[in-house]
This record gives sequence, C-alpha cells and structure tokens, in this order.
Amino acid sequence: MSRVYEIAHAYVDELAAIDPSTATALGLPGHEREMSDYSPDGYARTAELNGRTAAELQAAEPEDERDRIAKEMMGERLGVQRDLYEAGEHFRGLRIIASPLQRCRSIFDDMPKTTEEEWSNIAARLALVPDALGAYRRTLDEGISRGLTAAHRQAVEGAKQAQTWSGGKEGQKSFFDGLLETFEKAGVESETLTTDLGRGARMAKQGYAEMFRYLQQDYAPMASEREAAGPQRYALLVRVFNGLELDPEETYRWGWQQLHEIEREMQETAERIKPGASVPEALELLEADPARSIKGVEAYREWLQRLHDQAIAELHGKHFEIPDEIRRIEVMIPPPGGAAAAYYTGPSEDFSRPGRTWWPTMGRSRFPMWGEVSTAYHEGVPGHHLQVGGARCLGEKLSRYQRLLGFISGYGEGWALYAERLMGELGYLENPDHYMGLLSAQALRAVRVIIDIGMHLEQRIPGDEQFRPGEVWNHDLAVEFSTAKTGRPRDFMASEVVRYLGWPAQAISYKVGERKWLDVREAAKRKAGAAFELKRFHADALDLGPMGLAQLERELA
Repeated sequence: MSRVYEIAHAYVDELAAIDPSTATALGLPGHEREMSDYSPDGYARTAELNGRTAAELQAAEPEDERDRIAKEMMGERLGVQRDLYEAGEHFRGLRIIASPLQRCRSIFDDMPKTTEEEWSNIAARLALVPDALGAYRRTLDEGISRGLTAAHRQAVEGAKQAQTWSGGKEGQKSFFDGLLETFEKAGVESETLTTDLGRGARMAKQGYAEMFRYLQQDYAPMASEREAAGPQRYALLVRVFNGLELDPEETYRWGWQQLHEIEREMQETAERIKPGASVPEALELLEADPARSIKGVEAYREWLQRLHDQAIAELHGKHFEIPDEIRRIEVMIPPPGGAAAAYYTGPSEDFSRPGRTWWPTMGRSRFPMWGEVSTAYHEGVPGHHLQVGGARCLGEKLSRYQRLLGFISGYGEGWALYAERLMGELGYLENPDHYMGLLSAQALRAVRVIIDIGMHLEQRIPGDEQFRPGEVWNHDLAVEFSTAKTGRPRDFMASEVVRYLGWPAQAISYKVGERKWLDVREAAKRKAGAAFELKRFHADALDLGPMGLAQLERELA
C-alpha cells in the first residue's frame, strides 16, 4: 500500500471512531453500540483529524497515476471540509434532510436486525439517542450565541419531523414503536432484550419529544427569518456539492434555457399520450388513470423491485459489466416523517448489506407509474447503485477514502441524472408515459437550478418570462412555479422547496453534474472519432472513482 493509500485507510478508521453514525452507514464494524458526538467538541475533533490528515497527505509523494488521482481527490475534499468548519456551518446544521436531526433516527435503518447480538446493539444505541440529540442542541445553542442560525422555516419543519418520530403526532405511531414491532417479528426470544429494547425505545421517543419542544419553543423564535444563503456562503456550498467553482449568473440563465427546451419536448410527448392534449391535461391523465397506477404499498414496492431486477439483468454484459457483489438492490419503504423524494443508500464495505433504494409514500396508497420508471434508473442501475456500489467493488484500485467517503453530489447525482437520459437513449423509455416521466425529472432538475440560485442569490425572474416577470424569488413563488413546471403534486414540491432552502447549492448539483458528464462524453467522442465506444467510455470514467467535477473534467481530458 502506498503512503497516500495508507493515509486514506487510516483516516477512514479514525473517522469511524469519532463518528459512529458514519461507520454504520458504511458498514464498518466495531461502533454499533455508540452514537456520534454532535456537540461543538465532536465537530472540533473531526476538524482536527481533517487538518492533520491534510498535512500528511500534502507531504506524501504519489507513486503512480492512481496515487496522484487519490491524493488530489482527497485533498480537495479535506480542504472543503476545513472551509466549512471555519465558516461555522455546523452551528446552523438544521434542515429537513441530512442533518443530525434525521441521522439520530435514520441510523437505525442501516443496522442489521436478525440476531440477538444485532438487536442488543440497537437497544444500546436507542438509549443513547437523548444524549446525542442533547449534544446537537448544544451546537445549535452555540450557533444562536454566534448569530449563526438556520432559517425559521427549517426549525418549524424540523420540529414536525421530531414530533412524528416521537409519536406525538396524532394518528401516527412513533418510528421507535415500529422498530419494536419489527423485533417481535424477528423471532428472537430474550426477555432481557425485550426489556432493554422497550426502555431504549421510550428513551428515544422522549429524546425526540424534547427535540420537538426545543425546536418549537427555544430555537424557532431565535432562528433567522432570512432564507437566502447570499453570494459568499453559496459559493462555498457550490464547492462542497460540486467540486468546482461556478458562474451563478451564467448557470441561472442556462437553467432557464434548459427548462424551455424540455417544455417543448414535453408538449410533443403530451400529444403522443393523448392527441390534442396540453401538458397539464396529459399529466392529469397520467396521475388519475387507474390503469396507469399501482394500488397498495406492498404492490408498489414489488413493482419497483422488478424494475431494478430487470435493469440489472438486461444491462449487464451488454452496456455495462456489473460486478457480482452489486447485482442486487433492495427496495425499501422508509418510515414517515422524512423528505418526500426517493433516495439511495450504498452497500456496506463487505457487501453484507446490499445497496438500497428508499421510496417515501407520503401517506398514499395509490402510485401513478409514469414518473417512477426513470427515477428507478436514477436511484438504482445504471444510476447510484452502479456508481456507488461499483466504486466499492474496485477494491485496491481506489483508496479506502475514495471507495467509502468519496461521494460528491455533482459527480454522483450528475451521473444518476445522466443515467436516466442514457436509458432513454438505449430505448428503455419508449413508452410515452415513461418518457414524460424522464422529461418531468429533467424539468424538475432545471427548475432546481433556477429556484435554488434564484432564492439563495435573490435573483429576479427575467422580464421576458410569463411567470411573475421581474419579481424576486422567494419560497411561495418557488412552490407555485415548480408545481406548475414539473407536474409533480404540490405537497411534494412544497417539501422539495423547503429542502432547497435548507441545503443551498445541493439542488443544482444534479443538472450541473449531468452537464459536465455530457460535456466530457462529447469531448471523448470528438477525440476518439469512429473508434468511440460508449460502453468503454463509461467503464473508463467510472474506473477513476468519485471526484469533484473540475477534477473529472481534467482527468477525462
């Protein structure tokens, strides 16, 4: 193992010890009975590890091209983490997705639930939830004292999540009660463990009940009324999520251009779905027609599983070489209370836990199919599962950091959006219903570029647009605009807009990343001419491992 790879390997182990939640998410054993420290001291320990590792990495001489790529990729990420810490972003780390508020619950989704030992680990960790949330509150309190708070809307919506998970929402059981029901079905006979799990579940519910009270009564009144990130903070977060510097003005204009092109194609597709129909009329048919829907949550899950299985079977050997270790995806229905969009979690390091796609139901029992097919390709194969799981299959070709901690949204989400488009190119979306789903997904991502930049940089809507020309973007305009332009349900888009406001620059990474993947593919075509092979291009590109978009462009050039 080279010095660069030694540093990367040691970093993963040290981070796992500091951050047991990350260890569990990655499938790294040894920390199952621990919780991450979300206090200011916990963040300081991670920052110290990052700084020390960055210095060691800087001094290490690459031995070959693999080393050079691994060093550059890891160095760029550690630099971004340093800048985030120095900016105090952790002090306002409250939002409806991907913050400690959610992680203290979702960590239990990643834990195995078969043996007595595994359930004992869960019981031990449940009892630590109140302390973990208490440490998190200390960080948020420090943010209040420093004038670094999340927006009021994130506090209000976060309180609703905490209330749901605590069991305090009328008509909806606690997630932790559901966990006890899963234990009862597991067939593990142990009175002691039953008692420990019951006590742990009560403690976890109490922890989230206190979090609900804190966010609603203590934090929300002190939270910022301003939701825009502003130029300086937005530029930093662009680097975090994309691994490049961006011209926001050009990207904002490009987002509008992309949307208009997609809208023209949506109108053509609406004509194929129902001759003479407008786009809203075609979307209404796709949503309302019982023959175009799946009824029942379990039937929905089974249908999605078949979609994943079919894609893997048909793409392997023809368009991609899919390793044995990742020729399985597990479809999951997450507990209520989270964000509305589907998401993916990668396999454990040893592949004992498979890659999973998660499909929130938002309380529905009927599921229109038109928009889910391309999303399945995005979350599964050839999207996230092939990219994330495939990187883990590369073994010693990549450093351990690249394999396990290398996900960068612009690279990963850009690839997944590109994968949706690719499946259209390969003939998998010839059904106009499903092709409209692809276009709606593309419209959603173009809308994200427009409203994310628009809201956080307080842009005006262009004067030549039909929608509210000249007005400055805000939450209400974004919900109205995105619902109209994507055809998605209003409650879904309302959840999405709150997510964008709490997670600046993440929403643009899908379309920005896809743009870069298309650019590098076109450059490769020009370079290779008649010798260009799409399958080879994909294999060579993914073989490099994850990296920021600026580095991706340099490496593939």
